[in-house]
Formats: sequence, structure tokens, C-alpha cells
Amino acid sequence: MSAIYKRELRAYFSSPMGYIIVAAIMAVLDFSYFLLLFFYGRQMEIGFMLAYLNIPCLILIPIMTMRLLSEERNKKTDQLILTSPVSLLQIVLGKYFAACTVFLAGIVLSFVFPVIFFLFGKPSLAMIIGNYLGYILLWCAMISIGLFVSSITENQMISAVMTCIILLVLYLLEMLVPSINIPILQPVLKSLLLFSRFNDFSQGLLNVTTIVYYLSFIAVFLFATVRVLDKRRYS
Repeated sequence: MSAIYKRELRAYFSSPMGYIIVAAIMAVLDFSYFLLLFFYGRQMEIGFMLAYLNIPCLILIPIMTMRLLSEERNKKTDQLILTSPVSLLQIVLGKYFAACTVFLAGIVLSFVFPVIFFLFGKPSLAMIIGNYLGYILLWCAMISIGLFVSSITENQMISAVMTCIILLVLYLLEMLVPSINIPILQPVLKSLLLFSRFNDFSQGLLNVTTIVYYLSFIAVFLFATVRVLDKRRYS
């Protein structure tokens, strides 16, 4: 798995892609911090700052994940990987962790903001940790969706568009579900609500149930990706 991970990480930073993603994340967070400081006067609310990254993620994550598996298929190099001694799970995990590492590189750089908050005030450490943990789990779940979509198409642009549409639908469900009064659909739709599940985290509460939900959501999409590759290996 480490070989796949290093290969993918090298691919991100041997091209402008990795640097663009990190720069875009920092640009959004810098802008949101500017709004907090100069317009809202709420310098200590890290959750408000991180929330501004959700909508850009609907575009950034599809762009970041579109090439992970679709590029291999398009260049006909996927068979070399699928027939290698590395297991399919290791291949998927290597690519997934590489994408998460690139994305989280931008998030790690944003740790400078909590330091600034502590220099000029007394923010709640629990709220800072909770917000970061909640949003990181959310974004990693979104990356798992992008990886899965990349596995079912050989065209990078189609992969990016499909991922963007899926994430947008999940985002809009947050507003639509409360107005849907169909008892049969309610439990199913509520199980797909990604964005509202970190409310406890924003209050500094580490909800084990929500953590398990996000990890299970990620596991389901990674497993689905493995199954897609397994089917292709024997087709």
C-alpha cells in the first residue's frame, strides 16, 4: 500500500494539481478569516471559518479525485496495477490516503488560525478540536465518493462532473429532507445527510455515533470501489 500511496502523492506534487488544491483551501480559509475578523467580529469561531470551505469542496474534491482511477483506465495502465501482487484493498487505500493527505495538507496549514485565536483571546479548545475533527471526517467522506466515481469511468471530466453532482445533491438534501413527509423515504434520506451530522462537533462534543457513521460511510464507498476493480479484473 505504501508504494501506491507514495506514487499517488508524487503524482499530485509533480504537477500543479497538489499545489493548486492546497493553495485554494488556504485562500478560502484566509477569506473566511478575513470575514470573521473585519465584518463579524467573531475571531474565535473556528467552525464559522471552516464552514466556508464546504461549498468550494463541492468543486475541489471532484477535481482532486477525478484522475485517481479513471486516468489509469484511460491510459490502459489499470491492468498492470490490477495484476500486480498488491491487493485491491491496498490499491484503493493507497490512492484514498494520498488524496486525503493532499487535502489535509491545506487544513494543517490552517492550524495557524487557532494559534492566533489563543494569542488574542480565550477560545474553547474542545470546540476547535471538535470542529476540525467533524469537518475532516466530512471531507474524507466526500473524497471516498470521488474515488468511487473515478473507478466507474475512464473519462476524468465525466468523473469530476458526476462527483460534483452527487455531492451537490447530498448538500441540497440537507434543506429538502425536512420538507419531505413520506415516512418510507425519511429514514433512507436521513441516512444520507452528511453535512448536518457534525453539529455536535461544532459545540465541542465528540459524538461517537457520528464518528462511527462517517467511518462506516467511508468504508462502504471504499468497499464499493474494491468491488468495481475486482469485477474489472475478471472481466
